Amino acid sequence: MRVHLVDGTYELFRQHFGATAGGTRTPGEFDATVGTLASTIQLLADGATHVGVATDSVIESFRNDLFPGYKTGEGMPPELTAQIPVLEEALRDLGVTVWAMERWEADDALASAALVAAADPRVEQVLIVTPDKDLGQCVTGDRVVQYDRRKREIVDEAAVRAKFGVGPESIADYLALVGDTADGIPGLPGWGAKSTSAVLSRYGTLEAIPDEASLWDVEGLRGAAKLAVTLSEHRDDARLYRTLATVALDVPVGVVDDWKWLGPTERFAATCERLGGGALVARAQRALRA
Repeated sequence: MRVHLVDGTYELFRQHFGATAGGTRTPGEFDATVGTLASTIQLLADGATHVGVATDSVIESFRNDLFPGYKTGEGMPPELTAQIPVLEEALRDLGVTVWAMERWEADDALASAALVAAADPRVEQVLIVTPDKDLGQCVTGDRVVQYDRRKREIVDEAAVRAKFGVGPESIADYLALVGDTADGIPGLPGWGAKSTSAVLSRYGTLEAIPDEASLWDVEGLRGAAKLAVTLSEHRDDARLYRTLATVALDVPVGVVDDWKWLGPTERFAATCERLGGGALVARAQRALRA
């Protein structure tokens, strides 16, 4: 058994901006939702049996209470904001498990579900369907992996290390130092990807990095003295940023058996008609028979 955990918010964005690429047309009111439904049905048609989709039903989360600079819904296209609840309802009508996040974020639901699935001995592999680097901290060997559908690329633990220079266990520390503009995490001045990878590959965590650069055992690192001063002066900030970057693992997501797809509900046809995606009904039925 393989489990597929999908970032619904990312899929909605992907469908919307894919449709508008090149500026050749203006998308319809529900095009991103229909595209995400079609993408989900294709996942099922390709053999996915246990699927959960997480959405950011409310863009703000508990992290906004911890740090005022954390990402908000400001600047998000209103036509996408309006489609989030529409997508959630449509996916439920398709018969797919939906985790609509309000206090948590979609990443937290995906991470929590990955933990549940990994603990189930029947599960051979967990695929977290998003390229979001935050979820790299959940990757374990080749059993819990990320799947980038756009690139058709599996990101296992070896791929995480190759990309970031550190293992999954250090991803939150890495993002704390480098920053993550998508989430509003500023990082520490001067700490770039290369220096952060070099230091964390040696020490693993913020706490293990000595205050004094003279104590660092990192070969070939430039500007170590300045980096050490910055870290020493801003360790509390770095710890806060790591908290922001660390996915929660306590979202109530149920158990693996809850996520088995049994086919579309009786409401799905009417929903597709209303959204302008009537052709999806037959596709869903074919996926069920596949």
